[in-house]
Amino acid sequence: MSEEPAPQGPTGTPTASSGTAPGPQPEPLRFFGTTWVAHDGGYGARRAGVAVGSLVGAAAGCFVLRFAYEGLTIAAVGTLVNALVVVMFAICSALAFRRTWEGFTRRHDAESQSSTRGLMAIGFVGSLLAYFLRSLSEAPGEKLHRKEYEAAREQYTKRTERRTGNPSRKKRKR
Repeated sequence: MSEEPAPQGPTGTPTASSGTAPGPQPEPLRFFGTTWVAHDGGYGARRAGVAVGSLVGAAAGCFVLRFAYEGLTIAAVGTLVNALVVVMFAICSALAFRRTWEGFTRRHDAESQSSTRGLMAIGFVGSLLAYFLRSLSEAPGEKLHRKEYEAAREQYTKRTERRTGNPSRKKRKR
């Protein structure tokens, strides 16, 4: 048996009849879903898991890069190539760290995201370290999503407060 999907409004958000509160719904975060809103549903354990997972991933990535460097040394490609590879990974990791860190506080446009995809892939260690450091204080991206969600809730409240009652029944001033 499959469940029917919840009825959705024109914006793709569930409507009030689906059991959720009317108005804008919080955007889920990777690994956290919507637990970041009220810090419930294992939020602390998820944050710890993201911190440990990203640190282990960064360490594993460094281990793999070490093997690649040793392969270059065994191939005797020369000190210039070895130095260039090390500098390339260091710079790409630093840029990926900065870009990932900025992405936690502001959204990047789709064009710039696609143009830096290769840099982010090469500097994956920097991105993982950014995730690790941010998860020590909050869910990565929580501050940005909270700010956007609260602004949407505030705007929704202002819109709905103005529309009370049936406007056709309004008494006309004479």
